[in-house]
Amino acid sequence: MNTSSLLAFEQPGITIFGFKIYAYALIIVFGMISAFFVISALFRRRNMSTDLFLTYFCISLPIAILTTRIFYCITDGMPISDWFSIASIREGGLSIIGGIIGGTASVVVISIVKKVNFFRVGDCIVVGLLLAQAIGRWGNFANQEVYGGLVTNESLQFFPIAVYIEKVGSWHYAFFFYESLVTFTASVLMFINAWKNPNKPNGVNTALYFVVYGLTRSIMEPLRDPQYILGTGVQWSFVFSLVLLIGGLALLFTVLYLNKRKEGKLFGSAKGEPYGIADYIGDNKTEVPYLDKWNMMCKIYPEKYTEKPPKEKTKKTDSEEKTESEK
Repeated sequence: MNTSSLLAFEQPGITIFGFKIYAYALIIVFGMISAFFVISALFRRRNMSTDLFLTYFCISLPIAILTTRIFYCITDGMPISDWFSIASIREGGLSIIGGIIGGTASVVVISIVKKVNFFRVGDCIVVGLLLAQAIGRWGNFANQEVYGGLVTNESLQFFPIAVYIEKVGSWHYAFFFYESLVTFTASVLMFINAWKNPNKPNGVNTALYFVVYGLTRSIMEPLRDPQYILGTGVQWSFVFSLVLLIGGLALLFTVLYLNKRKEGKLFGSAKGEPYGIADYIGDNKTEVPYLDKWNMMCKIYPEKYTEKPPKEKTKKTDSEEKTESEK
């Protein structure tokens, strides 16, 4: 590695009151905000309340961020004393796979406590998660990291095939872009499926997420520049990518098989209610399901929903009425 080039590189960002906020952090936050609005919209669309989504968001996000950092630190062999030091955190170091593990576990626990179908919730969350990951990879571009092998063929030294890395003074395959493109495309397709398809079974999007992400990472991990492969003796990112891929395929097969066995069809039902989101789910039992133009079940079964009451006008005070009469 060209050490002089590495030392000359400065992470881009903006400085506010003498404190520099790196572009990497800004891009990650933008990805989170984008995911928030997408998932919130899908909860409404798929007959669940936004209050329920906020419960998942406020609990799962901090846990996912924490496990994203912990997984990276463990697989990178970082001393425990540096895991959460300010200097170490500002240098970066996150693992999406760690976030998947922590985020999935927290969603499972919340679903059990709330008595909510995990797959119904998961089919919405994974869409926003893929979008956030697609956006977040551009943070790697800003930091000039997580790139592929050296590109020596000058005819291939152009973006998006390759990217010039100032830190080492050479062209490398733009793996960050490849992964961003794949995950963004998958996010769009899964969003369309979640937005338009109310039929059983729940869990297809969830399974496809693990398949898509596991396959993408298992292909790219071994081809990355060695310094960005987590794990010294064992390539843990590659191992967990394979686990996600195999688990996703097994989950997809199981979900479709069980629906075929129970309902007589892979999708929908040949025996009864075809919809997997017919029951309204709120954050608590007292929550009233109101007619909502975003909620696709309101168009199918409008009789099951209540008109929102008009906002009551606030009663005017005596002084306000007196002022109006004087006018």
